[in-house]
Amino acid sequence: MRFFAIVLACGALLSAAPLRFQVRLSPEAAPKGAAGRLFVFLDKGDTPRETIRVGFLPQSVWLAAKEIPYWKPGETIEFDADALAFPRPFSAVEKGDYVVMALLDRDHSFARERQDAGDLTSTVVVLKDFDPASAAPVALEVNRETPAEEAKPDTENVKRVEYESPLLSRFMGRPVFMRAGVVIPSGHSGTSAPLPAVYHVHGFGGSFREAWAKGAGIAEAMASGEMMKAVHVFLDGNCPGGHHVFADSLNNGPWGQALVQELIPHLEKRFRLSPRAAGRFVTGHSSGGWSALWLQVRYPDSFGGTWPTAPDAPDFRSFTGIDVTAPSTQNAYRTKDGGVLNLVRMGGKDLMSFEEFARMEEVTGEYGGQLASFEWVFSPRKADGRPMALFHRATGELDKEVRKFWERYEISRIVRENWATLGPKLRGKIRLVIGAEDNFHLNESAELFCGWLREKGREDACEIVPGRDHFTLHKAFDTYPKGLLQRIDDEMRAQWKRANGKQGQPR
Repeated sequence: MRFFAIVLACGALLSAAPLRFQVRLSPEAAPKGAAGRLFVFLDKGDTPRETIRVGFLPQSVWLAAKEIPYWKPGETIEFDADALAFPRPFSAVEKGDYVVMALLDRDHSFARERQDAGDLTSTVVVLKDFDPASAAPVALEVNRETPAEEAKPDTENVKRVEYESPLLSRFMGRPVFMRAGVVIPSGHSGTSAPLPAVYHVHGFGGSFREAWAKGAGIAEAMASGEMMKAVHVFLDGNCPGGHHVFADSLNNGPWGQALVQELIPHLEKRFRLSPRAAGRFVTGHSSGGWSALWLQVRYPDSFGGTWPTAPDAPDFRSFTGIDVTAPSTQNAYRTKDGGVLNLVRMGGKDLMSFEEFARMEEVTGEYGGQLASFEWVFSPRKADGRPMALFHRATGELDKEVRKFWERYEISRIVRENWATLGPKLRGKIRLVIGAEDNFHLNESAELFCGWLREKGREDACEIVPGRDHFTLHKAFDTYPKGLLQRIDDEMRAQWKRANGKQGQPR
């Protein structure tokens, strides 16, 4: 926390005293008291609103946080909005009109989910002509509970699956359920011919609930013949540490084994799916793209093809611009030539450095954020049960022991070192697509991985799409005029037919 002490010292030059809030817990909202991470959000504005939304990037919203071990009903907490804040201590805000709100994150999911079910919030208060240099403490009362999202009901084409995993339950010492939303073609039943399965892995902050948002459209496209007749399984990658990406981990547990050995056989039996690798396809975007690629490489005999789009770094020589391989001496906050390492860009403009993003995560939560999520998957475990950090949050210095441990999850290295056995098994099964202008510089890592595959004669394994970024990649392009999702489905259909004869049915 030395870094925040420096920031606080700088903020003191702008204000004689830290800006404080007095936040009361309503006894009606929490009659037995509460605990969690208390936030105060500050945004520009002069009109009332229902809530203050904080996106993946806060943009204009300022955040301050404090851990609350126990909060008595009716108790008022003195909240120092300079002690742990982003982008700067609140005392540094300019004079003007603002809106402010408090939020208590009781389950510590804010870093991953932002405001969600069970969070307690105050009403949004308007501060007219607010001057932090002379303002009296701002009073807020946490008195509202964010309602739970109603569970989506099963429909003719979309079914919810909750499967208790023996492997994960043994690891955690408590029941652990794997969840999925399953989209079924109209008319498919237990007596129908087995169908291929398309496994979808969402990105960071996503959900298996995508099945209900997309299910009707998929079912209609399959009925019309526009899409291959298949069962689409939307998996759930969420866990307290962030996104487990279906990789076996010392911290999260054996999610990859549980998927391949337990959930997939369960789904194949329940929904009449092809039990062969040739009938199992996997795709995903961003962190889900990394997961899709990992599953194909880690279990090459279990899947018939992977279509990762804009995946997280497969080659750790450029982990969002940082060389985190064992020989590297690069600092996480600096480029190799010593410049500021940018993480987020939009339209060619740098928006946030890696250091700023790390600072933001220090505020949003102790675990569950995007950077911490990687550590929960890739890092060894400390004695306190938390993963070891890849880099020191104050200095950016990389940990040598952690870098070495991360090697076992570097997809590019695994493929290179095991090419004699993996190469034949992966032939024709990788179809990676990424934008050349990826907003998180993920193209740099993909280019290293794809360049090596090209040297091995696998030119068809990757496409780096010029002019496209993380969020525009799927829109129609010269090589996929009907959109990337349609091309992926067309390629899956062709692969299924090659494996099963012209009619696409088992021989």
